[in-house]
Amino acid sequence: MERGAPDRRVSLAQQLVLDLSRRILAGELPAGSKLPTEQAFTEERGVSRTVVREAMSRLQAEGLVETRRGIGTFVVDTSRPGEFPDNAADKGSGGDAVAVFELRLSLEVEAAAIAAQRATPSQLQAIRAALDEANRAGLLRKDGSRVEFEFHLQIALCTANSFFIDAMTHIGNTLISGVQQALTEQQRAVVIEEREQIYAALVRNDTEVARAAMRLHLSNGLHRALVAARVSTDG
Repeated sequence: MERGAPDRRVSLAQQLVLDLSRRILAGELPAGSKLPTEQAFTEERGVSRTVVREAMSRLQAEGLVETRRGIGTFVVDTSRPGEFPDNAADKGSGGDAVAVFELRLSLEVEAAAIAAQRATPSQLQAIRAALDEANRAGLLRKDGSRVEFEFHLQIALCTANSFFIDAMTHIGNTLISGVQQALTEQQRAVVIEEREQIYAALVRNDTEVARAAMRLHLSNGLHRALVAARVSTDG
């Protein structure tokens, strides 16, 4: 068994959910596109129909797909998560950004600590790849919401805990659809350094430093969101 690997394993259904969720959130499966049939999934993935049905049910619960009787299963508009009311605050607003960071602080700090205990070498490679992409986007001043989300999702995957993974997958819609902030060059450099500190703690298998580094990273993001919300309100 690889270093830190827990006894539990992410289920086949969860693996399918994660794969499809990431493809939907990344835009590889755009809104309106039709998913393969149950038969196609069973043949392609080598899983049972029960696994496929469970995965589709979870994707529906997360507001990522909808099944139309007699027609098939389709990707829905991920800019409007299915479990949020229509009158929810517009994505990208200052208040929404603050709320998301508050939620992430309650979730991802402990996820990072668990990941430091359980991350395997292959998972660390995946985190490093996502981190490099996020850093590159930051240096080029591009919208790094998707790659930033991928970095955090890869950390959640290391927990091998479906509750952490489901939560991150679900809030991924909000992370991608618009809690972006205009960062100065200095702030971008700080964000990159914060992420590097998280990764270094994971590599060292240091749970306390991983916990502290993630808390610092998200707390700073929350502070910037509060400042942005205050400026927006004053304006």
